[in-house]
Amino acid sequence: MDSVTTGKIYGINGPVIYLKDKTEFRMSEMVYVGEEKLVGEVISLDKDLTTIQVYEETSGLCPGETVEATGAAVSVTLAPGILNNIFDGIERPLERIADNGGAFITRGVSVDSLDMNRLWDTHITVAVGEPVHAGTVIAEVQETQAILHKCMVPPDVEGIVVSVVPDGDYTIHDILVVVEMPDGSRKELPMMQRWPIRVPRPVSHRFPATVPLVTGQRILDTMFPIAKGGTAAIPGGFGTGKTMTQHQIAKWADADIIIYIGCGERGNEMTQVLEEFSELVDPKTGNPLMDRTTLIANTSNMPVAAREASIYTGLTLAEYYRDMGYDVAIMADSTSRWAEALRELSGRLEEMPAEEGFPAYLASRLSAFYERAGMMQTLNGETGSVSIIGAVSPQGGDFSEPVTQNTKRFVRCFWGLDKSLAYSRHFPAIHWLSSYSEYLNDLSGWYADHVSPKFVDYRNRMMAILNQESSLMEIVKLIGGDVLPDDQKLILEIAKVIRLGFLQQNAFHKDDTCVSMEKQFKMMDVILYLYKTARHLVAMGQPMSVLKAEGIFEKVIAIKYDVPNDNLQLLDLYKRDIDDFYNRVIAKNA
Repeated sequence: MDSVTTGKIYGINGPVIYLKDKTEFRMSEMVYVGEEKLVGEVISLDKDLTTIQVYEETSGLCPGETVEATGAAVSVTLAPGILNNIFDGIERPLERIADNGGAFITRGVSVDSLDMNRLWDTHITVAVGEPVHAGTVIAEVQETQAILHKCMVPPDVEGIVVSVVPDGDYTIHDILVVVEMPDGSRKELPMMQRWPIRVPRPVSHRFPATVPLVTGQRILDTMFPIAKGGTAAIPGGFGTGKTMTQHQIAKWADADIIIYIGCGERGNEMTQVLEEFSELVDPKTGNPLMDRTTLIANTSNMPVAAREASIYTGLTLAEYYRDMGYDVAIMADSTSRWAEALRELSGRLEEMPAEEGFPAYLASRLSAFYERAGMMQTLNGETGSVSIIGAVSPQGGDFSEPVTQNTKRFVRCFWGLDKSLAYSRHFPAIHWLSSYSEYLNDLSGWYADHVSPKFVDYRNRMMAILNQESSLMEIVKLIGGDVLPDDQKLILEIAKVIRLGFLQQNAFHKDDTCVSMEKQFKMMDVILYLYKTARHLVAMGQPMSVLKAEGIFEKVIAIKYDVPNDNLQLLDLYKRDIDDFYNRVIAKNA
């Protein structure tokens, strides 16, 4: 821009400021507000008034101060250096801010999103005379020990390469390749590119869900699976384990890259995440887990407008790595606090409120967010995915509130956390009766090919037992369990084995924290074999009291601790123990 577009502040209402009269600003343009150059975004324009939301604290601003346009939308910098980093909601690196200004973010702080001076060992992958188009990989950089960063042609560039630099050490703003465009103009391409956070990055094709995102958590992988490129919601009241469930998925899921967005989280929770993740070792590579992780920390005391933007910042970073052909998992914790930021800004703008004061466009914003997930064919022919797992924090654990209800419309996986399970120390506290996954049929072919053709059948049989238990518990509450016939007592006992031995999982036990699909299937096989054997004994007239006295149910519950993950052959011995139990009961009562 030759001359900078400016305006004068007319009114201030919290994070929302107004400029009077017609201005030359553009919708969604990033602006600098006041003498301290606070970052803001244009959110409304008419001939008499321009409305801007400010991503920083507005205390001390006064009418008459100048607002400067930047000529570009709110964007993130995409280049090597994103991984193993911690950003705020608008991609400012918190460690560098702390080095410059202390523990609290000072207003108007201006630091580069990524290190502009660091030299990266760069391998150029194109040659002079080669045609390139959107998504073509022009250079490769080993960003961390775990991830090879592929520098790509931006989506709006195509042409013929006219010059390249030799392999060597370069900064992210050094020109690597020059491309001659079809109109004869020349475009210089560094490693770095910018992308507006509210615009999805383009892809060539969206694939249907066919591959699960294996998390190592039995209740998720077996009962309510999520696909790679899928969407899931984890709703639950305070203390039910939303954050811990997301931590477990982040640590153990078979995604290449994890982006954790702490949106409106308490500061101490975010501190715990930062400390834990920096100490964790990646089980796949033995390297630090942070080598393939990016954290976006937007705590509850940070300005609400930046909280609203943080979700899109994380999503854009995820799409960038997806375009390289990686599987990315986003942990958004929590979308409820993001929705509360929307509600606060909407109130400041005096928009007509909908249910519980949330703006009428809450549903469309949620759908636009979850719609950016998916398994995609990228512009360069690679296959990559973005999976979104969003925590929802309904007030008082009420799942009928608007954020939970609207989220249910747009996700295909619902992991409902239950307060009573959490209080009885059953973790993960995902309730098997209120949860569901619409991916099960889509993924059945993968389970049949990679685990066992019986996998889905076994899963359905276990769910049927849990549903029968729920019905029987209504009777037990009214008249007690002693009056039930033995076949129904057996269902209650097997359901207990499923709940304690399979669904309950200990995140702090070395063999139970993450369980392979093979072990999950073999555990189901043993439990259902026990059910079949015990049902045969009951049909022969053996009382449940005799069966329980043998201790076989407790032994099967302990499988998860007693069988190491590297010695699954031991699981085959449990069937022999069940056969011995059968023979003992028959012999005693012969």
